[in-house]
Amino acid sequence: MTVVHPIARAWITTGGTGAQNYDEFADDAEITAIIEANPHSALGIEMPHRAPESQGKSFLDALPDAVARFAEARADGSYTPAEQVTVLYRISAPGEEPAYGLFAMVDTDQISTRADEPGLVIRNEDVFIAKVRERVALAEALGHLLSPVLLLQTGCGDELHAALAAATDAAGAPAATDTDQAGRTHAIWLLGPGPEQDALTALAGGGDLVVADGNHRSLAAQTGGLRQFLAVITTPASVAIQPYNRLVSELTTTPEDLLDRLRAAGADIEPIDGPVEVPEAGGTVHLRLAGQGYAVRLPATAEGPLENLDHALVERLLLRDALGLDPGDKRITYVGGDYPASWLTGEVDAGRAELAILIAPVTVADFVAVNLAREKMPRKSTWFTPKARGGLVVAELPR
Repeated sequence: MTVVHPIARAWITTGGTGAQNYDEFADDAEITAIIEANPHSALGIEMPHRAPESQGKSFLDALPDAVARFAEARADGSYTPAEQVTVLYRISAPGEEPAYGLFAMVDTDQISTRADEPGLVIRNEDVFIAKVRERVALAEALGHLLSPVLLLQTGCGDELHAALAAATDAAGAPAATDTDQAGRTHAIWLLGPGPEQDALTALAGGGDLVVADGNHRSLAAQTGGLRQFLAVITTPASVAIQPYNRLVSELTTTPEDLLDRLRAAGADIEPIDGPVEVPEAGGTVHLRLAGQGYAVRLPATAEGPLENLDHALVERLLLRDALGLDPGDKRITYVGGDYPASWLTGEVDAGRAELAILIAPVTVADFVAVNLAREKMPRKSTWFTPKARGGLVVAELPR
């Protein structure tokens, strides 16, 4: 019996509702600008307090606005209903290999967060509980899930990849398409009950499923008591991991003292002449302080390979020990790989931030190995691309 199931009642976009997920932004004003330019986007429902007409409200106070926007979207024909469907998904762009996935529902009781907890869905990244509470409140208010959890099929990924490619090739014209901010085309095809749907859901649930994107959404499903959650099951061949960097808006000490504290902790620090870029490989992180860049090799500890990942060392030695900042401090912004190094360093040079931290990306192989061992990744350490688009397939929750 597979843990992956059809969506009992879905709402399928007819176009124009696609949205970046709520965690894909480095700046709140950017969210408001995108909603203003794309009024039918589901982003105004997922982030209701950032919509232009709801600014000034808290997230919870803006939830009635989200409910009204979603009701209007269904009433005006932006979505059409479908029952007992899975949805084929392809993301494509010139010069890139297509990425494939399957929209479906996954059993929440399969989520495992430690080695002694059974389950085929592995979630092992620290989260920010305030964001989880927001996702729970949104689902309760809407009675629907708008953004999927991205799950990586590690057991039969190659077989699933081939099957999804063949199914989309044979499916004809897509039910809808959407173009994201990077110019990628997101296409979907509905797949109703029958042998093909059964075969694909069996493959999708045929091995361990690792949460690649959507740690907060998956925990929200557990916290909110949902029997199932909306997911896109994808394959290792369909994804890559980009850098996940940090900006610190305000230092708790001087730049000179920060460097001295890092040296005292055992770091090797060398100035960088020229532009500060993302390191080509792990082991060294790059910093941009006012007027100067630095290559910093943080000292390894004796605790083990996971604790010596660059992201773990940055969180522990640089943010916590040298700056006294908790990872959830509002002065820290987590900036995904869609933003180039020049954007981060430009924020420092323009005085809108005081420190940029550039970190080499984790490899897909390392990510999978850590998760299969049921170890916990540091917060915001993996920026998977391409990302599943929110607002294309909406799952109605049972009442």
